[in-house]
Amino acid sequence: MAREVQITFDAADPAALSAFWADTLGYELQGPPGGFDSWEAALDAMGVPPERRNDTSAVVDPAGAGPRLFFQRVPEGKQAKNRVHLDVRAAPGLTGDDRMAALEAEADRLTARGARRLARHEPAPPLGAGHIVMADPEGNEFCLD
Repeated sequence: MAREVQITFDAADPAALSAFWADTLGYELQGPPGGFDSWEAALDAMGVPPERRNDTSAVVDPAGAGPRLFFQRVPEGKQAKNRVHLDVRAAPGLTGDDRMAALEAEADRLTARGARRLARHEPAPPLGAGHIVMADPEGNEFCLD
């Protein structure tokens, strides 16, 4: 039996990091619970004080196909290289120079949104199609693939 997967990010600023990943993946911020027109109204009803309202955030695939990404505030910063990372498929179906140009364009777009470029790996046929290693605004590594 297959199970749903949620990917959780530890973050200093869950709202900002969730907005970055929503933009990167074409996701949207998860809507408020049923019966509420906004998160502000829901959090008011739940009695969440203003200083705790950025403790968590979540983004979802509007088509419902991809996993939910959950962001939780933690006190410590990122300590080491990720052992697991996301590969963002930014050039599906493209090869060679066209693929790398599409990856470069996406790397530039995400850099403008606060990501950092870490490395470019050139295509190495037959198995390596080339990719760009990036870090999100809080330093979590991911690949444009």
